[in-house]
Amino acid sequence: MNQSNDRARPAPTRRQALGVLGAGAIMVGVGPGSALAQGDDKVLTEALVLRDPDIPVVGNPDGDVTIVEYFDYNCPYCRKIAPELRQVVEDDGKVRLVHKDWPILGEVSVTAARMVLASKYQDKYVQAHDVLIRVASKLTVPRIRELLAGAGIDLDRADRDLAANAKAIDAIIKRNGDQAMAFGFKGTPSFIVGKFRVPGILTMAQFGQAIADARKAAQK
Repeated sequence: MNQSNDRARPAPTRRQALGVLGAGAIMVGVGPGSALAQGDDKVLTEALVLRDPDIPVVGNPDGDVTIVEYFDYNCPYCRKIAPELRQVVEDDGKVRLVHKDWPILGEVSVTAARMVLASKYQDKYVQAHDVLIRVASKLTVPRIRELLAGAGIDLDRADRDLAANAKAIDAIIKRNGDQAMAFGFKGTPSFIVGKFRVPGILTMAQFGQAIADARKAAQK
């Protein structure tokens, strides 16, 4: 996990990583395992956390379980887990995956987040996200633009869309960051799986179990 001091932590076990939020915790900010402060009910509503209309959905948009990932394009752990997470979502077939930019590693990360979010206006969010999250080296602004162009993103249009929608895009990024902090996450990647917090990296098997647990919790 990438933290503010950029130190790595060993991946937690599923038992260590999963903290059930409890019924209604995402909506009202209370319940077992909650790290929410007073007043965070306005930040951590179910609609904004799981179904933010301004963020495209990957996977099955009608899925019965939602995974929310708080990530940074320059986070090596986010890159490492990306293909495995996508495979879990594809194999399951009933999972909604929502990528939430939490650019905590500097201005280049902010630029990457803003450019990818601008790409949604030309219906190429997934292409833009995938090409940046698969990079093995640290991103720079010229490299971001090169990669996006290679993925078929119209950079001139992206620049125009970013300028025209800067307020809305920056509001998304701020909203994501406010949520991550309210959940008590310390770095990237961090996840919400149904009603469970996952502050760190899981294996494919552990993600599968977290999804199964989320389905059980939803039935209670």
